[in-house]
Amino acid sequence: MNLLPDVRVHRPATLEEAVRLKAASEGARFLAGGTDLLVNLRRGLGEPTALIDLTAVADLGAIRREGEALWVGAGVTLADLARHPDVPPALAEAALAVAGPTHRAAATLGGNLCQDTRCVFYNQSQWWRESNSFCLKKEGDKCQVVAKSDRCYATYHGDIAPALMVLDAEALLVGPDGARRVKVAELYRETGASHLTLAEGEVLAVVVLPPLPGWRAAYRKVRIRDAIDFPLAGVAGALKRNGDVIGGFRMAITGTNSAPLAVDAAELIGRPWDADAAAVLAQLLRKKASVLRTTIVGPAYRRRVIQGMARKLVDELWA
Repeated sequence: MNLLPDVRVHRPATLEEAVRLKAASEGARFLAGGTDLLVNLRRGLGEPTALIDLTAVADLGAIRREGEALWVGAGVTLADLARHPDVPPALAEAALAVAGPTHRAAATLGGNLCQDTRCVFYNQSQWWRESNSFCLKKEGDKCQVVAKSDRCYATYHGDIAPALMVLDAEALLVGPDGARRVKVAELYRETGASHLTLAEGEVLAVVVLPPLPGWRAAYRKVRIRDAIDFPLAGVAGALKRNGDVIGGFRMAITGTNSAPLAVDAAELIGRPWDADAAAVLAQLLRKKASVLRTTIVGPAYRRRVIQGMARKLVDELWA
């Protein structure tokens, strides 16, 4: 680890001031809990001209009801998210699955959603990366995972995004040109080097969760060390049962691709959850999960485990 570079830190009191500071400081980065960004800076992964600390923006730390929807500020810590009584159980599960208690006490909802992609060839010290000729994501000219590719295959490993996707959540983004709302899935594109779709100067302000009467949802992950690690693979599912058939179904995966991805399982609607339906879901997951050697665990295991987790999760929701 390197020493942090010398950098000017701003601490605005309002979101409007934060957006103005970002627009006036080319190369500045927003900072909340810092559990992802500061570690990367210590590894030489980024040289921001300034840091804009959002922890003094009070509205970002609020959870409130707006009509029937739940509005969760991007500055809410994962610890507070997990224990809030109005937060859906699947989202609380995902929050509790992130790292350990000390991390969750600092890490924020917005920071988790906007975390960097990861790869065994990228998340290393400067000298290690230099000795391996760097990589396409940082200072190099080729992807070390797929050497003949012209895009980066670093993987997104966030736990919160897939849970929000199956809960049909939206993100409120604020920038120099005003505010806009998008589905959480629309925050991402599937390329490891630039996976976020936020426009220049935009900040994630709020996540909006609609009511979902009759739906059940859950999140599961597998990792090497339960106390701290990112998911080698994670899956979120939401199911609405109409008697003996599936009335509604959503699934999203993480840890396998350069973005959290929804699995289009519309063909399961209207049929019972049984061995045949589970086989269909497994095939859909095989097609969607593009697992490569971006972690210390081999792709074959991660492909198998996400299919097994998905079936077990839906078994639980169905029951």
